[in-house]
Amino acid sequence: MAVKVIDVNVGIFDENDRIAEEVRGKNRENGTFMINIMASPGAGKTSTLLRTIDALKGDFRIGVMEADIEASVDAEKMEAAGVRSIQVHTGGECAMDASMVQQTLQQFETSDLDLLFMENVGNLVCTAEQDTGAHVNVEILSLPEGDDKPLKYPLMFRVCQCVLINKIDTRSYFAFDDAAVTERIHRLNPQAEIFFVSAKTGEGFDDWIRWIREQAAKEMGK
Repeated sequence: MAVKVIDVNVGIFDENDRIAEEVRGKNRENGTFMINIMASPGAGKTSTLLRTIDALKGDFRIGVMEADIEASVDAEKMEAAGVRSIQVHTGGECAMDASMVQQTLQQFETSDLDLLFMENVGNLVCTAEQDTGAHVNVEILSLPEGDDKPLKYPLMFRVCQCVLINKIDTRSYFAFDDAAVTERIHRLNPQAEIFFVSAKTGEGFDDWIRWIREQAAKEMGK
């Protein structure tokens, strides 16, 4: 009996990629530069965002999209800091995709924003798998997680234009090899920018903030 073969010419992510391009195009039309922030739980996404926003809010109109399976604690922190934010509950999904972002933007007016940060759901696997429509992807890796994460989760580091190595103020407590993690990231993604920072003390943030300004100017002319 002959085996029936079916050629599938449309990839399972093609629809997501189409919507992602629509999201990028709409934000570009509105002059809104979108940054997708990804990291493990506890790596310091929210504290990094708060310090970043504080450094940029004098020059940019900023909004934040907070994605979690449940709860709204991070969006509340942003609102308390004076930042317009919206909480997205993903209904059990472990990451945002382009369709979720598009639906959120229909309810969260961003045409008057220069910068839109999305704090994605906390994990290093499925958040890297689909294009969200962001202009750039940023991964936050904290010292306590170890320098071996690029070996264990290579896709995450391949899709990010920038990696922040956070919590460098804890160096005395953890064995973390800066040179090794840099080599491992650049082996996967030679173009990735890497900044060693501390969201607690602000160390290293000048270079990170400069990078955001450069990317926004390159993409949006801001």
